[in-house]
Formats: sequence, C-alpha cells, structure tokens
Amino acid sequence: MKTFKIPRLGVNIDHVATLRQARGGREPDPVWAAAASELGGADGITIHLREDRRHIQDRDLRLLRETVRTRLNLEMSAEPAIVAIAIATRPDQVTLVPERRAELTTEGGLDVVGQRARVAEAVARLRDAGLEVSLFIDPDPRQVEASKALGAVAVELHTGRYADAPHGPEQARELEALATAGGTAVGCGLALHAGHGLNYTNVGPVATIAGMAELNIGHSIIARAVFSGLERAVREMKSCIIVARNAASG
Repeated sequence: MKTFKIPRLGVNIDHVATLRQARGGREPDPVWAAAASELGGADGITIHLREDRRHIQDRDLRLLRETVRTRLNLEMSAEPAIVAIAIATRPDQVTLVPERRAELTTEGGLDVVGQRARVAEAVARLRDAGLEVSLFIDPDPRQVEASKALGAVAVELHTGRYADAPHGPEQARELEALATAGGTAVGCGLALHAGHGLNYTNVGPVATIAGMAELNIGHSIIARAVFSGLERAVREMKSCIIVARNAASG
C-alpha cells in the first residue's frame, strides 16, 4: 500500500486586503483573516507584497510577521527594493514570482531560464540573509533544473493551465505536465509546491502528485468564506486535500 504525506495548506489572504483597499478603510483586516485561517487548520499564510501595493501593505507584512503562528510565505518580485524588505522582515519563506503592473493576478510562472541573471541576484541576496527561497514557475523541467542551479530550496508549480483546462483529456495532459515537472523537482532534491486557480473540485489530483509538499490557495477559499465563514472554508479545503491523499493511499 502506498503511503502519502498530506501536503501543507498555505492560505493566500491577498483578497481580504483587496476588499479593504476598495474602500480605503481598515476593514477587513488581513491580520484577522490570518488568525481565522490558522484556527481553521491552515498550515501557513501566504501574502504577495506587490510593488504597487494594490492589496497587501507594508504594515500588513510587519504585523503578520509578528502574529502568524504557522509559516509566513511572502510572494514577491525580484526587484531589489522588495528583496530588501523581505530581508528586513524575515518571513519563513519567500517565493519569487513574476509581476506585471497591468495584470489582475499572476499570469504565469517566473522565467528562470530567460531571466537567469536577475533571478540569480535576488536568490543570492535572500539566501545570504538566511531566507528559504522558492521560485514560482511553469511546470517545465527546464525551469525546475534552472531553479535548482540558482540555489532555490523549493519550486511552486503554476497550476493555472490545469485549473483552466476543460475536464477531460486536456485537463489530464496538464495534470501530467505537473506530475512530470514535479518528478523532476523531487529528483533534484527540491521541495515541491503548487498553486494558482485551485479550488474545491480540482485540488484533489494535484494534492496526490508524488512528493507534493505544499499547496497555496487563496481566491477559492476567500470566495467560499463570503458565504460560510473563513474558518469553515479553510477546514473544508483542508478536508478536500486529506480525503484525496487518503484515497490515493488506499
């Protein structure tokens, strides 16, 4: 019988900050959202400090660093000013992601192969400061191998194409691409993470990819929380992951 480790669930709370910024007020507070998520069973909290500060603010990062009791994962660009903030704040993990001002959400993985020098500089600064570095990349073995070469300890596979694919052969192909890239990552000695577009109906197959250690999910959880409450929404997502892994073990 196969045995599987349950992947950690990192809850991305950016959309809570987006709602707050829409009115320019103080509510809802991402710090409250992080606490509720942890009460619901979250294994970590993920935030993205964007250069334009469209949602998460510097104040949020400072307070979350003080209050998060699990793991704080900071998504960020490779810009030197943001790197300096990460070094000063010292989250448990930093995940380098691509960032364009006009995008609504992250549209693809970081091109580690094509932007090697720029990414290498950021990774080196973060690692020299003793920070754990993950790279958010497309499920391409070349990107995985380049991430390993630059000194990352983990890669987070962009699951957007899988999430957007119609159910059937196309989605199966995207899942296979994730599994192949995941196998390369594990074979290289990298921790395997995944995220983007995952929801309560499509998370199961990704959770059962061999070696999957962490899933970062935000929009779907926050959307459900509007109706059911955040603590319950996190518990239900955690249950989806556990049920899928237990089924695979059987």
